[in-house]
Formats: sequence, C-alpha cells, structure tokens
Amino acid sequence: MLKQLPDYPWDQMVPFAEKARAHVGGIVDLSIGSPVDATPALIRQALAEATDAHAYPQTVGTPTLQQAIIDWYARRRAVTGLAARNVLPTIGSKELVALLPFMLGIGEGDTIVHPRAAYPTYEIGAAIAGATALASDDPAEWPASTKLIWLNSPGNPDGRVLSVAELRTAVARARELDAVIVSDECYAELGWDAPWDSEPIPSILDPRVVGESRHNVLAIYSLSKQSNLAGYRAAFVAGCGSLIARVLTVRKHAGLMLPAPLQAAMVVALGDDAHVAAQKELYRARRAVLLPALQDAGFRIDNSEAGLYLWATRGVDAWQTIAELAELGILAGPGPFYGSFYPQHVRFSLTATDERIQAAAERLRA
Repeated sequence: MLKQLPDYPWDQMVPFAEKARAHVGGIVDLSIGSPVDATPALIRQALAEATDAHAYPQTVGTPTLQQAIIDWYARRRAVTGLAARNVLPTIGSKELVALLPFMLGIGEGDTIVHPRAAYPTYEIGAAIAGATALASDDPAEWPASTKLIWLNSPGNPDGRVLSVAELRTAVARARELDAVIVSDECYAELGWDAPWDSEPIPSILDPRVVGESRHNVLAIYSLSKQSNLAGYRAAFVAGCGSLIARVLTVRKHAGLMLPAPLQAAMVVALGDDAHVAAQKELYRARRAVLLPALQDAGFRIDNSEAGLYLWATRGVDAWQTIAELAELGILAGPGPFYGSFYPQHVRFSLTATDERIQAAAERLRA
C-alpha cells in the first residue's frame, strides 16, 4: 500500500530564497547540487551526431554502452569480472532510488534501511512501496524484517566515505538477513581528504568487499556530477545479475528506457577521463575558497572528505543559520531535510561559479 508522501521539502525554502535574491550583490545559491559548468564539448558532439534516433532504444542499453560501463568499472573503480548481464543504464539515478523497492517487490511489513544523514529519496522509495524506512548506520541495528539496505558513499549530504572494512561489514550483515544491499556511489570521483585525495574511493562491488559473489549486491552511479550531465539524466546500476534481470523486466514493461542519443553520449563520457579530472579541479578550487571562509565564520565542518558538499554547523538551530545566511544573500540546505538527527547542520554545495563562491566567502568573512 502506497504510504502518504510528505510535501516537497524545498518548498519551505521559498521565503529564504526571496530574501537572498534581494541582497545588493545578488544571491549565491549553494543549496542544490546542480552543475553550473558546461557539459564537455566531446559529449555534446556525440549527442548531436546521434540525433537520428528513429527506432526505439534498447532498454538494456546498446552493446557499446554496456561495454563502456564494464570498462569504466574496471578502470576507475577496481571492479572486474562484470558482463553485460551485470549492468543496466537508467534515466538518472533518482528514479531508480525511488522505484527500486517497488521493482523488487518490497512492501508492507518489510524494512528498508538507509543512512542517518540521507538523501530523502531513500525514504520516499520506501513510502512508494509501502515499506517501513529505518535510518541506521549500524549493521547490528538492522532488524530481521530488513529487505533492502541503502548505503551512500561518498554520502549526501555529509560527504562521508565508507572504507573497504565498513562496506564488508555491511555486506556481511545483509547476507545474514538475506537482504538486498545497494550502494549509491554517485560522488565517487570527488575525493578530497586523505586517503581519498590519492586513492580511489572503494565501491561495494570491489572484490575486497564482496569476495567472489555479487549476489544481492548492487551499485548505482550517475554521470551528473563527474561529467555535468544532470540535464541528460544519465546513470546506471551494476552488480547482481539476477537483480538486474528483475529490474530490466519491470523497466521493459514500463517503457523506462534511456533515449538512444543519450546512450551514445554516455559511451563517450565514460571513455574519457580527462574531462572528469578537469571538473574535479574546478570543484577542488571552489572548496579551497569556501571551506576556510566557513571556518572563519564559526562553522565546524563534519566529514565532507569527498563529494560536492560541505556539511557544517555552528551549534545553533539550522533554520536560524539558514535565515542568517539569507540575510547575506547565501542560500544553503537545511540539515533537517536530510533526517531528524541533524537539526543544527546545513549543507553547502560547491556547484556555483568561481565568482559566486568567492562572493560567498567574502560575505561570510565580512
């Protein structure tokens, strides 16, 4: 049974956005993680060259796209041994997060676990399926009724990275429960603090985590962040072949297929590492400006060792901070949007231009 869905939380930000826009220097919107930099030219060219899309696209993805995903996992995530049956393109990652419980037949009486600091769509997916959502980072707390476990590494909003050992512990508990475990890894190319500034952020599909079996284990990835493809809706899921087959069957019946030109663009994006490295350096520079300015303004930065956000607190109610930031023309994301455990945190996104990030830093210090 579909549970009552909450109101869209970002509607609460309208008055704060209006206040921030009234600032003499204009708004600095650090609330939503939507890319502001251009989609790389080589990807746009690939899209343009594939616009003669007169036939229906393949839900499973073209063989070329399947191989591009497989090769990318081996090259960038140290995940080997994947075959075509282990990968599936999706229309962005949010729709998959929201619909996966339903696609897997999870429902009333079942529990879906997600992180304490969590992207809200994990809980929405539980509500759509009629299941019960549980916020917990401790595998020992996960109950026998657990059917699906969401991990998020690097985390949104907190930028927390799960180590190989932590991932292994979570997978072991999922196997005890005979539950599906899925890791949302959309920010994995954006590591900042040691050791993630010099070594790859681990995937749940890494052999060091799952051993020789991917049974009931999935990973989700999006090109929105690394390649500025948020408007393209380009993502994919990989892992357990039997789970992929079930999701594929549902998607075929529902007509959930990635448009053919986007599949061609994804192939090019996945095959080129240079544009990803260049985009990472843009975010690194913006982070280097914003982080110390927040600290100078009295904020403590928690976790945030990877990803697109700075998870910050001044030890006061988040809505007080949001209001005071709006007076400075700065819009941030309230911690309560990401769970009830963080009433004093706010989330700052790095997805603003160099000029806007610099403006925010100057206002915070002033």
